[in-house]
Amino acid sequence: MINVSEQHAPRSLIVTLYGAYGRFAPGPMPVSELIRLLAAVGVDAPSVRSSVSRLKRRGLLVPARTAAGAAGYALSPEARQLLDDGDLRVYATEPPSEDDGWVLAVFSVPESERQKRHVLRSRLAGLGFGTAAPGVWIAPARLYREARHSLERLGLDPYVDLFRGGHLGFAPTAEAVERWWDLAAIAKEHEAFLDRHAAVLRDWERREDTPAEEAYRDYLLALDSWRHLPYVDPGLPAALLPADWPGVRSAAVFRALHERLRDAGAVFAGMDQTPGATA
Repeated sequence: MINVSEQHAPRSLIVTLYGAYGRFAPGPMPVSELIRLLAAVGVDAPSVRSSVSRLKRRGLLVPARTAAGAAGYALSPEARQLLDDGDLRVYATEPPSEDDGWVLAVFSVPESERQKRHVLRSRLAGLGFGTAAPGVWIAPARLYREARHSLERLGLDPYVDLFRGGHLGFAPTAEAVERWWDLAAIAKEHEAFLDRHAAVLRDWERREDTPAEEAYRDYLLALDSWRHLPYVDPGLPAALLPADWPGVRSAAVFRALHERLRDAGAVFAGMDQTPGATA
């Protein structure tokens, strides 16, 4: 059985499972089915139950009975919104353009509420924003909607003004981007993904068959690794990035695994009619 590493924590895998398949189920996912599907990627039943409890406390999963009366869990409206917003990043296929512009988040938090300042910084960083100046954060404009949803959900919108526009100087935008983001650290994340999953893709490319359980396992692990990357890397235009940017290769590997394995994996997950299979 596969050992679940730090990159594949049980709680993260459960969220990934719901994002890939569970949210398209006609009703709540039974606990027994969660245990079966997580066992396929090396997670034991006690870890599933404790992780589900944590996700329930965070308001992401809600207990519900299946049509047959079995205990199960459904996504909360908040969790569905998070996954829907995330789809635009995780499954993006259109390359970003310099013409898209930028979104700026400018915030001011009173000293008496400085804890919210920390939460704001953490949330903007988690969304992929870079730091243009103290209290001024920047991201590609296509992240505006998700940023707005996230700030509203956390009750942080009263402290933030959002602007959209272009970079007019004085430094060339490519040089400014190197100040706003740690591109070397982002590149290492892409290289780590390639180290874990490029060989998996090569193995599948040598095969003609696609067994459902193997496809499910390799797809879920790849998606669990990949879905965090578009939040580390905000998706900058190629013209603003170093030559031979590893993000191009990692995106190609994930897309190829998605196209090869997702639908076969859905059969093992018991959801072979899952909508959005060609996302």
